[in-house]
Amino acid sequence: MRRIEASLITETVARLCQEANFSLPDDVLQALTEAQKKEESPLGQQTLDQLLENARMAREEQLPLCQDTGTAVVFLEIGQDVHVTGGNLYEAIEEGVRQGYEKGYLRKSMVRQPFSNRVNTKDNTPAIIHTDIVPGENIKIIVMTKGGGSENMSRLFMLEPAQGRQGVIESVVRAVDEAGSNPCPPVIVGVGIGGSAEKAMTLAKKALLRRVGKPNPDPEVADLEKEILERVNSLGIGPEGFGGRTTALAVHIETFPTHIASLPVAVNIQCNAARWKEALL
Repeated sequence: MRRIEASLITETVARLCQEANFSLPDDVLQALTEAQKKEESPLGQQTLDQLLENARMAREEQLPLCQDTGTAVVFLEIGQDVHVTGGNLYEAIEEGVRQGYEKGYLRKSMVRQPFSNRVNTKDNTPAIIHTDIVPGENIKIIVMTKGGGSENMSRLFMLEPAQGRQGVIESVVRAVDEAGSNPCPPVIVGVGIGGSAEKAMTLAKKALLRRVGKPNPDPEVADLEKEILERVNSLGIGPEGFGGRTTALAVHIETFPTHIASLPVAVNIQCNAARWKEALL
């Protein structure tokens, strides 16, 4: 049984919150660079230039990529042979978010009692925590700092099974079309298909963690990703909604078996500031 100190978890989460907000992952930068070369709209090209320059300045000066520094969404993969010592696991994560947002001078965006007084918690807690138990003696921590503009464009479609593949395509394209410029395109479109309503929504968000443009290993799903991406980029929304061919950098789909009477389809859109970092303890 391997022991990991809660203080190390706190330290790691604090660091990841800052790194995610300051530096875009290399795959996102590469995708934006390739999109800039292919974009035919002059205004779209100029917009992509601005996004790349913003990313450079944020990384070099250690400043937030966006004023909306997001909800802290934490994905945990906990080895079944790990024992956390010196404190409560979730409390350690919350303290990490608290320290990371304070030390990084990141905007605190979380509010209590969301339907009424909406008082800011002043430290960006609580985090949204997803936990998986896996074999081994490590803990993988992934911190995604998810902006409100893109998160607000999330959609859940409970389709009838007879709507099938075409129904999935039409639902996802409709979600992106209706979102328009709100999620700050070019976006990454996460799609969850199957399971139950909440399972599909979680799959859609986890799909955003895949390397940009890396296809699903299932050829049938990969083909669906490709077709939806082509449909989305034919909408003409373009970078930041100014028009062009680059509305999305990628469509990532994750699937799960579902009930014979169900076909849940969830869409979670990530903005061009696709911010997440990971660490293995």
